[in-house]
Amino acid sequence: MRLSGNNLPAPRPAFLPSLRGYQARSLPADFAAGLSLVAIAIPAQMATAALGGFSPQIGFLAFLAGALGFATFGANRFLCCCADSTITPIFAGSLALIAAAGTKEYALLSAALALMVGLALVAAGLFRLGRIGDLLSIPVTLGFLVGIAAHIVVSQLPTILGIPLPLHPGEIPAAFGAINPFSVAIALGELVLLLAAQRIDPRIPAALVGLGIATLSVLVFRLEAHGVAVLGEIPRSLPTPAIPAVSPAEVAELFPLTLVVAIIIIVQTAATTREYASEEQPDLDRDILGVGAGSILAGLLGTFPVDASPPSTEIAMASGARSQLACLIAAAILLLLLIFGTELLRNVPRAALSGVLLFVALKIIRFDQIAAIFRQSFPEFLLVIATAAAIIFLPIGEGVAIGIGLSLLHGIWSTASGRVIVFERVPGTSIWWPPMPNQKGETLAGVVVFAFDAPLSFLNADRLEREINAVLRDMDVAVKLVVLEAASISQIDFTAAETLRGIIRDCHAREIDFAIARLESLRTEEAVRRFRLDAALGQNRIFRSVEEAVRALAPDARISTP
Repeated sequence: MRLSGNNLPAPRPAFLPSLRGYQARSLPADFAAGLSLVAIAIPAQMATAALGGFSPQIGFLAFLAGALGFATFGANRFLCCCADSTITPIFAGSLALIAAAGTKEYALLSAALALMVGLALVAAGLFRLGRIGDLLSIPVTLGFLVGIAAHIVVSQLPTILGIPLPLHPGEIPAAFGAINPFSVAIALGELVLLLAAQRIDPRIPAALVGLGIATLSVLVFRLEAHGVAVLGEIPRSLPTPAIPAVSPAEVAELFPLTLVVAIIIIVQTAATTREYASEEQPDLDRDILGVGAGSILAGLLGTFPVDASPPSTEIAMASGARSQLACLIAAAILLLLLIFGTELLRNVPRAALSGVLLFVALKIIRFDQIAAIFRQSFPEFLLVIATAAAIIFLPIGEGVAIGIGLSLLHGIWSTASGRVIVFERVPGTSIWWPPMPNQKGETLAGVVVFAFDAPLSFLNADRLEREINAVLRDMDVAVKLVVLEAASISQIDFTAAETLRGIIRDCHAREIDFAIARLESLRTEEAVRRFRLDAALGQNRIFRSVEEAVRALAPDARISTP
């Protein structure tokens, strides 16, 4: 990583940062990666567009917008920004409650949503709010993905089976008799081909190969006459960039959905940026700004919000991409296909796109992680189930909001459940450590060393006070010194500072000395000064180690005997 004279990373260019210092010898690698990307993007973008209730060319426009926007402003060299099946069911399900899919109003609302989401993401990037990406815990994220996968499967059943859904109970027997076996065979064949290619090499363009085979089958066996639905005529005209004409009332109605979709995009962008980092220090906020620019452009082109795509990014990276030029090359090929080659897509069976989406649904469920959570932390497994149930059985926007709320409650509970841990000295050393099951530690008569295993805040201040008072009350001998081992305390808020000041004051009133050791967090150290806890402690009561505090303030303390 190149450093400037003050040992800080060199500032990134305002535009096209991934092309900084680009060398011509990287062009063949980027071109090859672009071809690999477009082979994946053609079926994936059409399938995602269909998932949202849009015609196929809208997916191509979304890829074009995402690639241009992110390449212009994003920092990551590999990240691919495009139409994504994670967020599409979220906004499609919510928009369908306002306007019917496929109508002009639906298209306008989706474009307006893309513009609003893009502006929210740009603001988040400019104000460096990338930490919002930590709002969802892993269990809640996994439950969210399970719910999204279920929505994808349910939404594709009519196309796969060739029957209308939902069905009234009395219509179910007749519907089974109306299942189109050709559509089922095409969808399952595409799914099997994708699963097999995934095991061999993810870079194999199996989705595109499957679409080609399915299209050829439609032509050779005249499957359209047997009820197999195809894409049909696809318009060649490109939209003129324009601001979506929606009313202030519609903007207000879209605002809650905007926040939900923006948060999900930030979470996924953060995960993608960290997993596929192209530099030593990933610039998450700059990447969020780049994805936001992609969504703004998508809104102006009349399509829908775009997102960082982990599968496409993985393909770009594995194919040897050197910069965002690989995504731009893929976008250019899609644009040419949209202008000159739409006739090639006329006979693509919709069931084949549904097979691609079935593969996506299976791919996004992290079965191994869910099993690990079930074995190792059953309460968090219940979070997975609760989030998935909320996404599946409630309107999807509300389900996502509940998932975010559950994640925040989980974080609050984790902080609130912090507890006091009384330390012991490792025999024969100067190390103070929590009690270990296989080794008996030493304690010193009249000395209490304790830690608190969470940031100190209003959520757990009362528990700190109750537990330390219980420890002092249960001591067999008179306590002369209390040492707070503060290495695990990363923050202290006003309420916790007042509580800690009261504990210190009570100890002094009982002639018990109080000290703090291992104040390692800079934020905690600053809080100790700002809340004047150092003054409450008295002179020279902050130490670099517990042993240093004990030797300075209780030099005559002896090892306690059982």
